[in-house]
Amino acid sequence: MVLALPRNLSASPHLHLPIRRTATCQALLSRRGVPPTASLVVKVPAENTSAKAAGISATVGFTASRVFGLPDSRALLAPQRATAGAGSRTAGGGGALVVRMVLTESQPLALGTRAPDFTLVEPLTGKTWSLSDFDGHPALLVMFICNHCPFVVHIKSQLVALGSEYISKHGLGVVAISANSALTHPQDGPYKMAEEAKQFNFPFPYLYDETQEVAKAYQAACTPDFFLFKKDGRRPFELAYHGQLDDSRPSNGRPVTGKDLRNALDCVLSGRAVTAPQKRSIGCNIKWAPGNEPDYFG
Repeated sequence: MVLALPRNLSASPHLHLPIRRTATCQALLSRRGVPPTASLVVKVPAENTSAKAAGISATVGFTASRVFGLPDSRALLAPQRATAGAGSRTAGGGGALVVRMVLTESQPLALGTRAPDFTLVEPLTGKTWSLSDFDGHPALLVMFICNHCPFVVHIKSQLVALGSEYISKHGLGVVAISANSALTHPQDGPYKMAEEAKQFNFPFPYLYDETQEVAKAYQAACTPDFFLFKKDGRRPFELAYHGQLDDSRPSNGRPVTGKDLRNALDCVLSGRAVTAPQKRSIGCNIKWAPGNEPDYFG
């Protein structure tokens, strides 16, 4: 299957493109229990498409975006039943199936922005954490992650290794936050978060943003999304880096090294400015509760 991009790419924040199914595609969907009358839609962020692109290639059943350099993303896209308010219509009584393009870029946040406050519970321990709990640290890394996102799963071991190293050797403050709605994605709910933190022995607290207000305050858009704040004496934490972990993505064959974030950490912890380009994170969009999508989310 091939999806041709409309010429008016900037007409709306997102492009909703119907997928023409091949026989092979239909066979795969049938094995997944998808009724033949179900409609398929791909939601592609318009700002992430390029006029240079002739189209978006599709793998069997789902999509793989050549624009982003991913040759095969079958494992990256999960079908999701449309719910009320999701903007999908039932087709032929078979229900609607929405396949959302998982590739979402982080939103730009001005360097120097003060870290928004938060008060969130850690499901594993029941402890409540706030921004002030990290005041004694020379820098603070805030990571928006979740349990199921393939982009997070791909780098999870590196996050644990990086966190352990910089916490023990440099006194870095680290906190992970999941803002995914448990209503639509119960696998990202607090009970599963506690299991995840215990299974992978997270060296940092893993907090649940049930109202999604903290994610909005940070203008978090995707998982993973990294915010590194520096601390200068008694001054509040100020944003010094908002970018990717490294160039590795699921299926692109590049090793996970944490190069970009590690470079930023080394700069901030040694009192230097981060001079390397800050490439935006790319990952699954945060799963906003129906009707709770922020203005910056198209």
